[in-house]
Amino acid sequence: MKKAVFLDRDGVLNEVLTKRVKFVNTPKQLFMLEGAADAVAELTKAGYPVFIVTNQGGIGLGFMTEHKLQKVHQRLIELIKEKGGMITDIAYCPHKPTEGCLCRKPKPGMLEHLAKKHQLDLPGSVMVGDHERDIESGKAAGCKTVFIGEGETTADESAPTLYSAIQPILDLLKKDA
Repeated sequence: MKKAVFLDRDGVLNEVLTKRVKFVNTPKQLFMLEGAADAVAELTKAGYPVFIVTNQGGIGLGFMTEHKLQKVHQRLIELIKEKGGMITDIAYCPHKPTEGCLCRKPKPGMLEHLAKKHQLDLPGSVMVGDHERDIESGKAAGCKTVFIGEGETTADESAPTLYSAIQPILDLLKKDA
């Protein structure tokens, strides 16, 4: 079983609710956060598989299609690859926020699915997010957590950006589960 890094997408890797973009529904609306692709490259070089787990309720609400989401994710993967990083897999919840599914964060369904699919060690892995629901999802799956952004959290570690969180993430991955 391998340790891995799970990343929320919006607010960790790319802009959302900014002056440039409200929500990312097309590849043209995808703007990487400074240093995010470099951070994924560093995690990749350190030998850890990197996964994205993202709530995409806009699909269930009719604001975007799964086909458009795939195009956004293809662009995201390209931008990360340009910096030397690799995304092993992406899990997303397409359901409406109030649907009560088992995959929508803060529930751990997406992490558990990826762990089973890729034989991952959840207690040795790290979930990185910018909202409490990301941290709750990671903890519910048994992962260590890193909170990106500002505000109080119950996370194991806290940092303002993914790039500044590289060392805390690597430190958590090196700890015994």
